[in-house]
Amino acid sequence: MLQVDFQSEGTGPALVFLHGVGGGSDGFRFQLDVFAAQGYRAVAWDMPGYGHSAALKQMTFPALADALLSMIDHLGADRVHAVGHSIGGMVVQEFARDHQHRLASMVLAQTSPAFGNPDGDFQKKFVADRLKPLQAGKTMLEIARSVVPDLVAQDASDEGRELAVACMSRIQPDTYASAMRCIVTFEARDNLAKIAVPTLVLAGDQDRNAPAPMMEKMASKIPGAEYVLLTGTGHLAPIENATAFNEVVLGFVRRHT
Repeated sequence: MLQVDFQSEGTGPALVFLHGVGGGSDGFRFQLDVFAAQGYRAVAWDMPGYGHSAALKQMTFPALADALLSMIDHLGADRVHAVGHSIGGMVVQEFARDHQHRLASMVLAQTSPAFGNPDGDFQKKFVADRLKPLQAGKTMLEIARSVVPDLVAQDASDEGRELAVACMSRIQPDTYASAMRCIVTFEARDNLAKIAVPTLVLAGDQDRNAPAPMMEKMASKIPGAEYVLLTGTGHLAPIENATAFNEVVLGFVRRHT
């Protein structure tokens, strides 16, 4: 069984947070105690290869979904509320292909139902551009300081920016590269209409990585899905706009607990 590390606070129905490529369990620092205080067991995983979680031989979405299943089994939870941010939202969608019965609800935050053809010119350029700094000898801290300002909203707080940089700086370069190569393989548009669990699709109005119009269209393809747009928010809503993020997610999860 793959070792998946996580942070956990509180007791009650399990609510699992899954981070993005540049994140880690610490990226949900502003969520765990809040949701624990509201009667949930709030869990933030470290995706395989992140934190103290064992790395996969090859990072693929089916393997990541299997790792999530392993962690949920370890928690002893029949069903969980899953909150997936960015690539974490893709992992949740992949998990929902075969394991919807293990989901009480799902929140797809600032993510996408597909990245397109991994052999396409855009996808190749995407990976090359993001790996170029590593190949040039840049550290993850240097990369974080360069990347984070483009991810957050213009008026994001210094505290939020610093946490985002700290999370990204802790990632092992090989893991970061593997995640970038993995994300361009994602394709789940065929499964959107088959999702039968309560779903919230959450977008940021200043998010250039997962633009709001794309996310609204995604929500329209999921039966009964709710769509919420957070204002003054870039791509890192759990960090840069935690108060609004928590309020919307908590309200949704309460309705489906």
